[in-house]
Amino acid sequence: MKLKGATQLETPLFDTLLTHVDTNPIAFHIPGHKGGKGMDPQFRDFIGENALKIDLINIAPLDDLHHPKASIAEAERLAAEAFRADETFFSVQGTSSAIMAMIMGVVGPNEKIIVPRNVHKSVMSALILTGAHPVFIHPEYDETYGIAHGITASAVERALEMHPDTKAVLVINPTYFGIAGDLERIVAVAHAQDVPVLVDEAHGVHLPFHDELPLSAMQAGADVAATSVHKLGGSMTGSSILNVRRGLVSPERIHAMLSMITTTSTSYLLLASLDAARRQLATKGEAMNERALTLARTARMAIDNMPHLSVYGHAELHSESTYALDETKILVSVRELGITGFEVEKYLRETHRIEVEMSDLLNVLFIVTSADDEATIQALIDGMRDVVSVYDQSGNDSLSIMLPEIPPLALSPRDAFYEETETIPLENAVGRISAEFIMVYPPGIPIIIPGELITTSTLDYIMANIEAGLPVQGLEDESLQMIKVIQQTKAIR
Repeated sequence: MKLKGATQLETPLFDTLLTHVDTNPIAFHIPGHKGGKGMDPQFRDFIGENALKIDLINIAPLDDLHHPKASIAEAERLAAEAFRADETFFSVQGTSSAIMAMIMGVVGPNEKIIVPRNVHKSVMSALILTGAHPVFIHPEYDETYGIAHGITASAVERALEMHPDTKAVLVINPTYFGIAGDLERIVAVAHAQDVPVLVDEAHGVHLPFHDELPLSAMQAGADVAATSVHKLGGSMTGSSILNVRRGLVSPERIHAMLSMITTTSTSYLLLASLDAARRQLATKGEAMNERALTLARTARMAIDNMPHLSVYGHAELHSESTYALDETKILVSVRELGITGFEVEKYLRETHRIEVEMSDLLNVLFIVTSADDEATIQALIDGMRDVVSVYDQSGNDSLSIMLPEIPPLALSPRDAFYEETETIPLENAVGRISAEFIMVYPPGIPIIIPGELITTSTLDYIMANIEAGLPVQGLEDESLQMIKVIQQTKAIR
């Protein structure tokens, strides 16, 4: 990425913190540990003096995240430049808060928003808070790997034709598994109707900094993107950004919503790590991505050549929803190995000290970054080779995961959340309105959400998954026998 000048080499917020610490101030403000002196000694010694010195609060010299005018404002301006946005806002409560803020800043009570069925729970939280009505689109489903991809431009176009009063379209891009759809086309379809596109870009902070990665949300012309910097960008856990393009949305309103749900005790450790991560990505991002891609391709080739294993690759890209691939995400199918991904995860942990990003019935997911090296990649290859040598290859072809029908929405998620509920046997729930989520992971797509009517086909699908031993999740009752439903009002006699 070409820089406009030396500004991307600077870290205005981090530098301000360092300057403040160098004055050796006598603190009569929170946090009460005051540079670690009032903290448990064992924890203080482990964390380290430097980190605790900049664990500060929004005193005047350090600017205020809620009303930035100095170093935070400058750090956000540099981030907007680096990520090709008009405005960028820092989040110290992860991408979940960023996703909630971008939805709350664009849609309101009883307004419609098009969303994929496999959305993150933060999207459902935003729907409850706003009172907006979701128009669900099924993502494309991969039967071989048992995972959900993204939604297609064609599906978005049909949804907009059926719901011309839609206020926004939400897209997950790339997916958790590093697979991107044709986001540019989705943006074009939505913008043709003056509808903004909001992107859950939790796994795409590194995308703008290498030509062999999928397009980022801002590159594709999206209006807002909630982007995790901590996941793949080098900042501390819980630090994220909101990238905004002016025009169809109001950055000021989105920032106001983010401020509403953000603590006033903002973490300057997280903010400083965002500032430093932006500098590293802007100045070294291409080299970092090149290193990660090289290492990932080594692992991909080695694992894909092992018996009974297959790695999701460019050959699997075949549709609008599988348009591009982030190769640093290594999705390995163990279906033919005769064991589940859960078992592979456990074996790698107990035998090789390897922790994976995710496992499910059919797959294991590994993430490679520039923090890896030849030794860690070789350890991964050796670990997977050991898995293949130890386990019996009997195959998991009997495992079949299908997409359920989307039930009718009887109440908005918000109305369902605030209604009185009662708990009844799941087997007696046909015709009732659910007050809970039910999903099967994989593929992690909700079978039912609060406010949806439980139909006979919905219940049959749930019971079939339970009987098959698939991981049905979401109910408070872990035995999966009882479900919370909206209480029916009894007539007064």
